[in-house]
Amino acid sequence: MTIQTPILIVGAGPVGLALAGDLGWRGIPCVIIEQSDGSIYQPRMDMVGVRTMEFCRRWGIVGDVEQSPYPRDYPQDNIYMAGSLVKGWEIGRYPNPPMGEEEPPPQSPQKRERCPQNMFDPILQKFARSFETVDLRYRHRFESLSQIDDGVTAMVTDLETDETLNIDARYVVGCDGAGSAVRSAVGIGMEGNPALTYTTNVIFRCDGFEALHGIPLGYRFILLGTEGTWATIVAINGRDQWRFSIVRSSDIPRELTEDEVRDAIARAVGIEFDYEILSILPWTRRELVADRYRESRVFVCGDAAHMMSPTGGFGMNTGIGDAVDLSWKLAATLEGWGGDRLLHSYDSERRPVGARNVAEASGNLGRMLLGDNMDRLLDRTAAGETARHQVGLEFSERMKREWQTLGVHLGYRYEGSPVCVPDSTDAPPDNPNLYAQTARPGSRAPHVWLADGSSTLDLFGTGFVLLVLRDNAPDPEPLASTARRCKMPLDLVRVREEDVAAAYETALVLVRPDGHVAWRGDALPDHPERIIETVRGA
Repeated sequence: MTIQTPILIVGAGPVGLALAGDLGWRGIPCVIIEQSDGSIYQPRMDMVGVRTMEFCRRWGIVGDVEQSPYPRDYPQDNIYMAGSLVKGWEIGRYPNPPMGEEEPPPQSPQKRERCPQNMFDPILQKFARSFETVDLRYRHRFESLSQIDDGVTAMVTDLETDETLNIDARYVVGCDGAGSAVRSAVGIGMEGNPALTYTTNVIFRCDGFEALHGIPLGYRFILLGTEGTWATIVAINGRDQWRFSIVRSSDIPRELTEDEVRDAIARAVGIEFDYEILSILPWTRRELVADRYRESRVFVCGDAAHMMSPTGGFGMNTGIGDAVDLSWKLAATLEGWGGDRLLHSYDSERRPVGARNVAEASGNLGRMLLGDNMDRLLDRTAAGETARHQVGLEFSERMKREWQTLGVHLGYRYEGSPVCVPDSTDAPPDNPNLYAQTARPGSRAPHVWLADGSSTLDLFGTGFVLLVLRDNAPDPEPLASTARRCKMPLDLVRVREEDVAAAYETALVLVRPDGHVAWRGDALPDHPERIIETVRGA
């Protein structure tokens, strides 16, 4: 049996589902396959970042995320413990309000949301399936592919029937995770450190877990011993499920026995108690980036393109950024107005972002693991009290960088992109914790609240938008007419609000379908058609 589709997506985790949904939102047909049945036994992410929530806003699914089963009133503090929960000491705490009380930052209409993968994936699945053009198939395993001049043929096994399918596609996107079969099939390599730590995650169920220790509630406990940070406990659903992570569970990759796991949990909590182990997952923290994100008609996204420590919560959010960047470029190419350079720009734009975020995540891991003057940490003496005070201060200061990372989520920009027209302005500092909005080409278009209560981000959709922000702006028709001739979708939007003009700084601003600035200026160049040719990759 042979199936034909413009785009085949391999992997229906959050990145693959986001890509399928964004393509569907743009009216582009695709087939997405996943070898599992979609069940999530080990949620690997739990924070939907600000930029991802901005994408959810354009997709119309913010309400679904906000109404996910995670309790909106559950405290989000990060708590640092010396010793066990019951018999140890709280040596620091980074307070965060519950999700229902946290306000969006001034730079965005949205805020981050606590929505673990087992809650977020079904939302993205529902979104993708809302489009008739999206064909989502679980229990289908990718086997191999062959590339020809005008397409790719993938061999796929239907695991329910054991039938072999051939899927003919114009393009294939591997969203199939760290062990990507698609990446391997086309010979894309990985660069970096393949093993930062060998870690074990344990999901356990325990009613009344909070009552065992009596510590004021928080989302995450970080447990320190004389060896430094050795484990964390995270509230998975805000009720009765918890993720216990042994950060360095072994010097070699191996699966711990249940007895070893239970001994570690007893050490962490400080007492024996009743609980049910739901799953045990050994895994390796990595610091890797693909040596290229494209091989001819095959692309990689998400963990197939970059593997990073979860410290910071950047992995899935970086992957969804990949998906949105690639989606509009695939759509433009299939619709005929995207030039030859447009798909090439996916690698040049997204791979530096992947490398940046991988490095920041590894830095966060190093700051969490670093342990100085820990020998007396657990002593019940005056010297121990002094050690706990000092370690608590130092650890609390180090960890601040990980907890507030607006600059990571919103501050990435596409420096040197072949499909952006640079101007002569200086780039603002790339600070992981602080984010200064800018309409400099390659940057995310700034958010400003409009008089009608909407955001400037709501002005941007599936095509380009040319903002006309001043009464004395040059006539935008030369740009608009050039776009019409090449069938590039472009809407003229006139906004006469001082705050918007101040944030965007120039009279004309051209914003891409992914919400990044492609060009801006107070005057048109002598050959304005060259702007359109550049931004569509011609």
